Amino acid sequence: MPAVLGYWKIRAFGQSIRLLLEHTGTDYKEEVYVCGGPPDFSKDCWRSIKDNFGLAFPNLPYYVDGDLKMTHSMAIMRHLGRKNNLYAESEEEQIRQDMLEQEVVDFRNAYYQLTYNAKDFATEKVDYLKELPKELKRFAAFLGEKTWFVSEKLTYVDFLMYEHLDQHRVLEPTCLNGFKNLQDFMDRFEALPRIAEYLKSDRFFVHPICNRRAKFSNESV
Repeated sequence: MPAVLGYWKIRAFGQSIRLLLEHTGTDYKEEVYVCGGPPDFSKDCWRSIKDNFGLAFPNLPYYVDGDLKMTHSMAIMRHLGRKNNLYAESEEEQIRQDMLEQEVVDFRNAYYQLTYNAKDFATEKVDYLKELPKELKRFAAFLGEKTWFVSEKLTYVDFLMYEHLDQHRVLEPTCLNGFKNLQDFMDRFEALPRIAEYLKSDRFFVHPICNRRAKFSNESV
C-alpha cells in the first residue's frame, strides 16, 4: 500500500514534503484538496471530512503510512528525514539543523504574510524585496563553502531550504543574484537524479504556490 500525502493543490507547506518523497523513491499517492473561489474561498472540502481520518490533530498536510498517521509539515519532514538517513548526526550538526529549520519557518511565514495579507501587494512587494537580501546574506553565510546546509551530508532541511528559496525565485527571479553559493546550492539540489526527474515530470508544478485567497501565485498557470 502506498503512503498517502494529503494537502491542497498548492506548493506552500506541502512541496518540500513532495520533494523528500520523490528523492527517497517512496511509493506514495496524493489526496488533493482544492479550496473554493471568491468571495468566501470555502475550505469545506477538507473541513467537512477532517475528523474522518483518525488523525490526532486533523490538519493539512497529513501523512499516512500503514498504521502511522501524522500531521504538521515539520513533523512529517523530520520523520521522513530520520527514516531515510537525511538527518543530522552529531549534536553540533543537529543544532545547526534545528536552527536552520526554524529560520526557514520564519522565512516562509514572512513570504506568506506578504502574499496573503498585503493590502497593496505591488507596493508591499517592493518593500519586501528591499529587505530580502539581508536574510539571504544570513543563509549564504550559514551555508558557507559546504555542499549542504548542515554539513557535507544531505538532510531534510536542505529540501525545506531549497523549496522556500525557489518560491522566492518565483516571486522575483533575480533575487539570488549576488549569492553564488546559494545559486550553486540550488543547482546541486536540482541535479540530484530523482529530483531532476521529478522537476521534468508532469507531477511538478510552479504555480500555484498559495491558495486562492492569496494576492500572488494563487492559480495554476
